[in-house]
Amino acid sequence: MTFAHKILIVLASAIAMEFVAWFAHRYIMHGFGWGWHRDHHRKHDGFFEKNDLYALFGAALSLGLFIIGDQAMAGPFYWEPGTYMGLGVMLYGIVYTLIHDGLVHQRWFRYVPRRGYMKRLVQAHHLHHVTHSKEGGVSFGFVFARDPNRLKQDLMQQRRDSEVKLRRAQLAQSGGESGACAVSQPPRERRSGSRRRRSAP
Repeated sequence: MTFAHKILIVLASAIAMEFVAWFAHRYIMHGFGWGWHRDHHRKHDGFFEKNDLYALFGAALSLGLFIIGDQAMAGPFYWEPGTYMGLGVMLYGIVYTLIHDGLVHQRWFRYVPRRGYMKRLVQAHHLHHVTHSKEGGVSFGFVFARDPNRLKQDLMQQRRDSEVKLRRAQLAQSGGESGACAVSQPPRERRSGSRRRRSAP
């Protein structure tokens, strides 16, 4: 294995970890693992959070790959690329700590970026924290961030969808199926339709 191959494995592993982190954040932390992640979305006293326990999984993954990549420790399961994949996971963990805990949440240092991609990262993750429950939300990644304006539109759409669902539930309770049908068409469209009916001879 050449030096270039080793560097490539490290970088590819670090990049792949962003997708692993996105999946874990979206479907585990905001799913069955919400109990550990909840305090990260709400104000609390103290420096540490239950959410910090998730870092142990990243550390265990990196350590496990290092063990697989060590011939003396892995024995017949030895696989050399494991060492460099472990380095990639560790590199991602360092970047995550600096960006998420340091830059965004300012746990380690105080710095507010005024422009560029760093500002975009901070804005995107702050928009993620607009949601205080495990349902919905935007921007589940940590290193790659979408345009904050697009994320705001997604949040507004989620809120509109939630309102429609709430109206349907309330109307179904009070007026049965006829009430639910009344919401099947947006109010603005119903008003414009009523105007057209009035103007018709």
